[in-house]
Amino acid sequence: MILIKTAADLSSLLASQRASGARIGFVPTMGALHPGHLKLVGHSKKNSDATVVSIFVNPTQFNDPNDYTRYPITLEKDIYLLEQAGCDILFLPAIEEIYPEGTSLEEPYALGYLENLLEGKYRPGHFQGVCQVVHRLLELVQPSLLFMGQKDYQQCMVVQQLIRLKQLPVALRIIPTLRETSGLALSSRNLRLSGKDKEAATAIYRSLQMIRNELRPGNLEPLITRAVAEIRAAGFEQIDYVSIASAQDLSEVAEWDGHSPLVALVAAFISGVRLIDNLPLTETGSPVG
Repeated sequence: MILIKTAADLSSLLASQRASGARIGFVPTMGALHPGHLKLVGHSKKNSDATVVSIFVNPTQFNDPNDYTRYPITLEKDIYLLEQAGCDILFLPAIEEIYPEGTSLEEPYALGYLENLLEGKYRPGHFQGVCQVVHRLLELVQPSLLFMGQKDYQQCMVVQQLIRLKQLPVALRIIPTLRETSGLALSSRNLRLSGKDKEAATAIYRSLQMIRNELRPGNLEPLITRAVAEIRAAGFEQIDYVSIASAQDLSEVAEWDGHSPLVALVAAFISGVRLIDNLPLTETGSPVG
């Protein structure tokens, strides 16, 4: 595995790779890697000639500065895991390499309603920061394929919108969420949870499963009420949202026709750690169609 720290060195190396006809796969991360990240690397290895992984904790997507400073850093372990997974290139930039002219965003990305609901509502500016860093990384890497996890359902939709807006020549591949045997979605933030908290946090997945199992055409509000009660009873101190939404555009669905594709989404805090998860409720439930 080649470790690169500067944008110039990365661009030079990848230019030579592309000149030889290599198909580049890219997995952007913020580190604190877990098997879900490595699953993305595996998919890239199967579908690309060279796999690039970036580790960069992006300050512009944190609306809470304390959340940014508390984000777990496990760089030595991350490097070992990527070597074992067969990553070809690790891009490990300093903030000046990603934002050489500073972090201010000159022109907002036209994300429309997507940045004003669910994650966008509770984390103002978050998706502008996501687009800012992903756009910069895609310009540097210029991959053929971009691999992201379905756990960040809305983020996948936002990145697909970014690709359309900027007409970027990359195909987004969404990989299903990887879970612990308990059902808890793998997340870097899980490192901040105690064993007791991790056990309690499984209530999120149980509530999502309940919604899927009990889903019937008609009024969906009773399912949301039950899910909120189950999550709250497990010890979560704050629930930002429990939503049943269109799998195609994330608009809230109050009455289901029995046919339209749906996804259930949750965001809640336990011991000060904000966890998100989602579960497609119908067979066609991809965040990018």
